[in-house]
Amino acid sequence: MKTRVTQVLGTEYPIIQGAMAHIAEHHLAAAVSQAGGLGIIAAGNQKAEQVREEIRRVKEMTDKPFGVNIMLLSQHVEDIAQLVAEEKVPVITTGAGNPEKYMSPWKEAGIKVIPVVASVALARRMERYGADAIVAEGCEAGGHIGELTSMTLIPQVADAVQIPVIGAGGVGDGRGMAAMFLLGAEGVQIGTRFVVSTECIVHDNYKKKILSAKDIDSVVTGRTCGHPIRSLRNQHSREYLQKEKENVPFEELELFALGSLKKAVQDGDVVNGNVMSGQIAGLIQKEQSCREIIEELMAETAALLKGAALWVS
Repeated sequence: MKTRVTQVLGTEYPIIQGAMAHIAEHHLAAAVSQAGGLGIIAAGNQKAEQVREEIRRVKEMTDKPFGVNIMLLSQHVEDIAQLVAEEKVPVITTGAGNPEKYMSPWKEAGIKVIPVVASVALARRMERYGADAIVAEGCEAGGHIGELTSMTLIPQVADAVQIPVIGAGGVGDGRGMAAMFLLGAEGVQIGTRFVVSTECIVHDNYKKKILSAKDIDSVVTGRTCGHPIRSLRNQHSREYLQKEKENVPFEELELFALGSLKKAVQDGDVVNGNVMSGQIAGLIQKEQSCREIIEELMAETAALLKGAALWVS
């Protein structure tokens, strides 16, 4: 399947792996890229040299295109913004802020820049500043989210910009991917399903939590402080929501959440840790390799889009 997204990325398939802090590292990124998608290293709040090591490990594992996601709220963002140019990273995605101050040097370095947005206004602004494509992410996604659903956000962004749109939030199989195309996207970003891939390094407890999730098992915390995060319900989320209900100070909420994602990802504490996941977790029921996931997605999507064309005719 060739679209403007595959042309921009230089990939076989229009599939980007979502950036997930502590999860999206070199093993996962290289496996997705090797399977024909675009693997992404999540820089998160890592220091520049840690990110450099991740980049070089991916390069050792695959000669296919890959990307780095830069969290613009990171205290190390200036160093990492320079690092990706030095390392000639093919693609940059950005989150948690506005990357326009870095766009010119990245473009001069030959990097494809694809910001993640949750509104039409930011999508338009990113196009003006030279973005090569846009990831429009609905609130069905895991981790940090906006307020609009994919169903409403994707078509409005697609109508508002001329550059390719990549749909994110709520994609777990070919039905979701086909729906994104019908809404106006030319590619998809997928996170939660790749978390349960065989190459993903998260603790088995984290994977099992996703695989056993039901449709109603995700919850959003952090709305009161302006940083909503979607994760799976557990003791940690219940305590966080109770603190929000009691209007505890932001500093106390921040301290309570500190290290909670790492606790779930690395230690496997899915009771007191933050198990970030999208709403689509209830649909995901098996662990597969990244190649199996991508090939299954593409086969399902192609069959559905072909069927839609036949139905219309």
